[in-house]
Amino acid sequence: QVQLVESGGGLVQAGGSLRLSCAASGRTFSRHVMAWFRQAPGKEREFVAAISWNGGSLDYANSVKGRFTISRDNAENTVSLQMDSLKPEDTAVYYCAAAYVTGYPPRLDQYGDWGQGTQVTVSS
Repeated sequence: QVQLVESGGGLVQAGGSLRLSCAASGRTFSRHVMAWFRQAPGKEREFVAAISWNGGSLDYANSVKGRFTISRDNAENTVSLQMDSLKPEDTAVYYCAAAYVTGYPPRLDQYGDWGQGTQVTVSS
């Protein structure tokens, strides 16, 4: 189990950039697949991006592919989401999540640890 704390959200104009960070506690960070999800008002939580244990495998939602980049630093127990060319439809609360699994990619229900979320607002 890991505890996750997100940071880096805020208000940005369309076309701008933000970098989200997620700090994890615990000794097993490198054994967790890490991911970012988001939830817009009135909508269900949706997958954004995932990264495997050593960063060798990456997955992105089609809606963010080419604009967002997920990365991790196992020495620092952090995972980041660089968001470029932001659009108003990217407005949401962004959550960091961890899955303690041996297979990649995890099923959505295998993400057992979640952060509290950070708000991202993109103005038009």
